[in-house]
Amino acid sequence: MRLGIDLGGTKIEIIALDDSGKELLRRRVPTPQGNYFETLQVIAQLVRDTEAELGQRGTLGIGTPGTLSRATGRLKNSNSVALNGQPILQDLESLLQRKVQISNDANCFALSEATDGAAAGASVVFGVILGTGVGAGIVVNGHILTGPNGIAGEWGHNPLPWPQPQELVGPPCYCGKRGCIETFLSGPGMAKLHQMETGLSLNAEEIVTRAEQGDTTCGHSLQIYEDRLARSLAHVINILDPDVIVLGGGMSNIERLYGSVPALWGEWVFSDRVDTKLVKHRFGDSSGVRGAAWL
Repeated sequence: MRLGIDLGGTKIEIIALDDSGKELLRRRVPTPQGNYFETLQVIAQLVRDTEAELGQRGTLGIGTPGTLSRATGRLKNSNSVALNGQPILQDLESLLQRKVQISNDANCFALSEATDGAAAGASVVFGVILGTGVGAGIVVNGHILTGPNGIAGEWGHNPLPWPQPQELVGPPCYCGKRGCIETFLSGPGMAKLHQMETGLSLNAEEIVTRAEQGDTTCGHSLQIYEDRLARSLAHVINILDPDVIVLGGGMSNIERLYGSVPALWGEWVFSDRVDTKLVKHRFGDSSGVRGAAWL
């Protein structure tokens, strides 16, 4: 049995899978806010309760915001700031008396989709999260690529490629830089784009819905978003040349992206033809917790 934990800012979710990937159990509970030690206790209790209910012990993988520092072994870059600087891996292994695998939540998404999801069977998979933030994970031949700094796939904190004059120097990002891809391609990034273009305050879902209903100003904002996404993914293709790019997160539910973006990215890809496939996730918001189990 494989157990996976998705440690989110508002909820902690556990899943139990058998070796074929069949779901045996899935539960979620609220995340203790701002309390690291309570968070550890909730995770440990979820694992104990699951194993008691199913009558067997499992391997355990955990998907977290942020990543483990290679320098200190402690968590870094988490937007759940109470986790930063904490020895979460060592603490959980001590609490649960077993080996624990930990990886970034975007890596877990990519692993899930590469293992038995929308990119199953592909050699090189780039799994993209387009939501409140923007991130990605890379899976090569069934294994997560992390790199010596533990940041492989941190696509959202590169600058928007081939920027237009009006896109310079770019919006400020929480990381301290300006013009990061995340500031343009996140849900809030689309909302900010539309407000700058029209003066109207709409969220991303409203913009997409109105565009589908024929609203020309919302349609224009969506076209700008598609162009930016095409440039950003073309940059990835030029560096990594993945077989499949899988989209996840709230923005991945914009169905027209899967036709419009590949139609645009050829202008920026350094090739006579682009064979990379752009696909929608198979498992949606359960991809992260499934990927944690597959760790």
